Amino acid sequence: MTSTTSFLELAPQRLSPGAAPCACVDVGGTKVAIAIATSNGILGKVVEPTATSGPQDALGQQIVRMVAQSCELAGVDRQSVQKVGVSSCGPFIKTPQGIELAAPNICGGLAGKARGLPNDWPSAILEAPLRAAFQSVRVANDGVGALEAERRWGALQDTNGKGLDNCAYVTWSTGIGAGLCIDGVVLQGKNGNAGHAGHSFASSNNDALCGCGSIGDVEALVAGNAIPRRFGHLGYQEAAALFNAYRAGQNQAQIIIEELCEIMGRMMFNLIAIGDISKISVGGSVFWHNQDILLEPLRRHALSRLPSLTNTVEIVPAGLGEKVGDFAALALVA
Repeated sequence: MTSTTSFLELAPQRLSPGAAPCACVDVGGTKVAIAIATSNGILGKVVEPTATSGPQDALGQQIVRMVAQSCELAGVDRQSVQKVGVSSCGPFIKTPQGIELAAPNICGGLAGKARGLPNDWPSAILEAPLRAAFQSVRVANDGVGALEAERRWGALQDTNGKGLDNCAYVTWSTGIGAGLCIDGVVLQGKNGNAGHAGHSFASSNNDALCGCGSIGDVEALVAGNAIPRRFGHLGYQEAAALFNAYRAGQNQAQIIIEELCEIMGRMMFNLIAIGDISKISVGGSVFWHNQDILLEPLRRHALSRLPSLTNTVEIVPAGLGEKVGDFAALALVA
């Protein structure tokens, strides 16, 4: 497989000469990252915790403010930035005013006080403040944005550098998500929510409350923030503690991680079975920092069933590595 370094060398480090700068926005359940793409490179990256308190449009207003900060760092006139690409966690709700986020790790009005979020938002107003500040805004699910980036510059290309027709991107991070391309068409869905496999049901386990309010979906069972909720009483107060214990040879940690990989592997098999896809690239902070542990069991659990569907399927790390979120936003507007 081509190395991550060579993938990044192929990715667009700058816009074409004379092109107007644009803002690349990556919205996750824990952080917002923004940078400005210019003909001189991708500059002025700023990162903040995702807004989860204040008025319902606090997230949208945070992004407007952070774009201005990023422009200042990049030495770019804010008024010259009129195109914004937003790669965001979801799910989305389409309203006459624009897309809002019904994101389980942001909106406290979904699962209620049990998840501990400091708001009662049923949704987070995202697009309306951006459209009031910029001429052109494109918002897409982060799985879709990452899929587009991986097909253009990353691991989901054929030997000629063309995006694969039947493929998927899967993220294992604070949340669980995916983007799907079938017969050369990147799936969107009626509200832009195609690929939300993280909210497919996997168990009736009562300790797995998702921020969406469901119990026992994939995200509630294996996401980065699910690990301390489910296993904190065993001493794993954060996901890193579980993986450190695995590396130290702790049997309990090895059993838990095998269970997590079985759940994620089954989800990936379901994507393969539904979409008849040929390749999956995997990213997200949980996977990326622990791929030495996770990749082999994910392959084993996803590809050990029904050989007529799985025997030629590849599961590989994201070609764009930890920068897939940055390039996801760029892919939406480049």
